[in-house]
Amino acid sequence: MHGSVQDDATEMTLEAFADTILPGEKRFPGDVTVAGAATGGGAVASGAVAVLRTDEGGMAPALDNLAEALNEHAGGYAAERELSLAPAIPPFVALTFADRTALVARLTDPTHSERDIWVSLAMFSTIAFDAAAHLHTVDALAAGHPGMSTMGFKPPQADGLWRFPEFSYGRQLARPHPDTTPSGSPA
Repeated sequence: MHGSVQDDATEMTLEAFADTILPGEKRFPGDVTVAGAATGGGAVASGAVAVLRTDEGGMAPALDNLAEALNEHAGGYAAERELSLAPAIPPFVALTFADRTALVARLTDPTHSERDIWVSLAMFSTIAFDAAAHLHTVDALAAGHPGMSTMGFKPPQADGLWRFPEFSYGRQLARPHPDTTPSGSPA
């Protein structure tokens, strides 16, 4: 990932945005997209950009334009604050983590005219972390998916099925329908 990620401005920008939403540790020395603001794997290590690129998410066709718009906002933000940005990398990526966070807070503020699109983009970061939406759950767990591991998501039993001997709220909330099969499926 080290070579191709760093060469693609859209990829870099989307990763930097995802890392701003759910920070993680740098993947390698010199990683400029992941700020290293937290330990462990964050949204980037959890596959946020892969989730964005899925057909099911519906965002893939807009990603180049979104990255471009985010970089325009970052350039404006930097100009307002008289910040000097590294010219060799996209403006959003060149911002410090604190400045990225401040810009994302501005873009997702309820009064911002583009709020809905930036909140939607942010949600993909959390979906990647919380659910590994781009992977089969068993595969994600076997690979040690950072988000699912952090949340303590338990793997299936040896037969590949999940069973929960205790109720999640510590008590049964409702009786099963009388026609429910032993496997839990409705009749």
